[in-house]
Amino acid sequence: MTDAPGTRLTCGSIVLDTERRLLTCRDGPHHLTPKESQLLEAFLRHQGQVLSRQFLMKLVWDTDFVQDTRTLEVHVHWLRQKIESGTGAPHMIHTVRGVGYVFRPDGAPPEGLATPSDRQ
Repeated sequence: MTDAPGTRLTCGSIVLDTERRLLTCRDGPHHLTPKESQLLEAFLRHQGQVLSRQFLMKLVWDTDFVQDTRTLEVHVHWLRQKIESGTGAPHMIHTVRGVGYVFRPDGAPPEGLATPSDRQ
């Protein structure tokens, strides 16, 4: 991932303008909701790291409540629809059962459980 000057994060064909909440990828531009933008930014900044549901709920929704993470699951689904081509198994955002998600832009399946610090 490259951190372009200003508010652009780039990873392969994915470009996220965090200020304008504009995602550009293979199939063109997409305007993201504030939460979609924050979630994608977290994935881009922590590529290859397993992000727990608790970490994502705190980071994006500013809550410690993780009894119901359906909101998170729906937002991940929406991002997958925008950045992943075709149907079938996820290619970039992988579910790590019982833990959370990992963003692997190369499409490789998740390996290990490297997690970001809880202080981030």
